[in-house]
Amino acid sequence: MKPRISMLTLGVGDLDRATRFYEQGLGLPRYPMEAAGVAFFALHGTWLALYPWTALAEDATVPAEGSGFRGCALAHNVSTREEVDQVLEQALNAGARLVKPAQDAFWGGYSGYFADPDGHLWEVAWNPFMAIGPQDV
Repeated sequence: MKPRISMLTLGVGDLDRATRFYEQGLGLPRYPMEAAGVAFFALHGTWLALYPWTALAEDATVPAEGSGFRGCALAHNVSTREEVDQVLEQALNAGARLVKPAQDAFWGGYSGYFADPDGHLWEVAWNPFMAIGPQDV
């Protein structure tokens, strides 16, 4: 297997609402292809991180059992501490729910979490020690 993830697929309750959230609310570029029952967004680069289930739930301040935690979190890394706050605000304005306000992280960076309209967790993080993913695309 080659070291890449080609596509992350999120299950959503309302495709139109979710498409508006990601396309209009967060500004992700929708792939110009008409297909019934699916929306695609062309993104730049993906990393995969493995982290203990209960530790990730604790970091996001959600229960590890039940509907509050799904066993993973998507991450959006930014170039500056200020961008964390900006992206969280953008997500909230688009209809996201704040899960964990941005704050200094135990690992030395700065991060916060939001949940999209379907409850999928997103971490927005600034890591001063390493650049993760493509830069400034």
